[in-house]
Amino acid sequence: MKGISFAQPLFLWLLVLVPAIIAFYIIRQQHTSPSVQMPGMKPFEKTGNTFRYYLRHILIGMRVAAITLLIFILARPQKTDRFQNSTTEGIDIVLAVDISGSMLSCDFKPNRLEAAKNVATEFISGRPYDQMGLVVFSGESFTQCPLTTDHAVLINLLREIKSGMIKDGTALGDGLATAVNRIKDSQSKSKVIILLTDGVNNMGTIAPATAADISKTFGVRVYTIGVGTQGMAPYPVQTPFGIQYQDMPVEIDEAILRDIASKTGGRYFRATDNNTLTEVYKEIDKMEKSKIAVRQFTRKEEKFIMPSIIVFLILALESIIRLTVYKNIT
Repeated sequence: MKGISFAQPLFLWLLVLVPAIIAFYIIRQQHTSPSVQMPGMKPFEKTGNTFRYYLRHILIGMRVAAITLLIFILARPQKTDRFQNSTTEGIDIVLAVDISGSMLSCDFKPNRLEAAKNVATEFISGRPYDQMGLVVFSGESFTQCPLTTDHAVLINLLREIKSGMIKDGTALGDGLATAVNRIKDSQSKSKVIILLTDGVNNMGTIAPATAADISKTFGVRVYTIGVGTQGMAPYPVQTPFGIQYQDMPVEIDEAILRDIASKTGGRYFRATDNNTLTEVYKEIDKMEKSKIAVRQFTRKEEKFIMPSIIVFLILALESIIRLTVYKNIT
């Protein structure tokens, strides 16, 4: 009985009387069924008990059902409805993801970009109360998804990004500026950008330091993530024979990433493999928690009327059967 509770549950202990009543009835039937032997009854030896004989047990069944329902009525069954009035102080977050050619390096599995997409997907799924958006950048930047609470759409758009969608390069300042432009008018008390890159700013019209100042002006906190192993990494290179991988030095402008994070009240992280990248997002998730206030309301509705009607009908029907069909049975 989903949603049903009892105001006086102690009365339910009376249900132990039900099997006792049934047992008493069975014993009584055994002691009140004498065997009578009479001469001259041979023609009736094959005559069995009639259907009416066995049907008499319906009376005790109806009585037991009525008693059981009466016990439930005494326990006062109630339907409980609970309502929650949730108020959330969400955090608006824009993910700014580098999709330059170097993000196809295989020091992450299967590569940096796919690893970043997988971890970001888990991060989005774990924050159902936040508005989130997505900006991608390489040689230029654009908004892949504006701020939204429809995380299914956001995740689908995140999965669709790939290197080569736009001109190659690393316009770090432009990527950050585009993300700030998307979040600056937010009414949320907490505005956050998570900027992920694996390179050095080499393109774009806005310097990273300038973009950081703009972020600070609009009260946007920026967490920066540098992705790439220490030393050398297999980097995709276009050759006459197609894409081939060559070991090349990993160059990340950690100084500017630290400066961006420091100016805006964020923090810089370095991820060197899939596991550390996962831990970075977990750390950011812990630092940026939404405040959720939940008020719960409970409404209870008495549910004894229908059982009472059923008990009345059962007892009435039992009385009718006892006074008609089984009038002579005692």
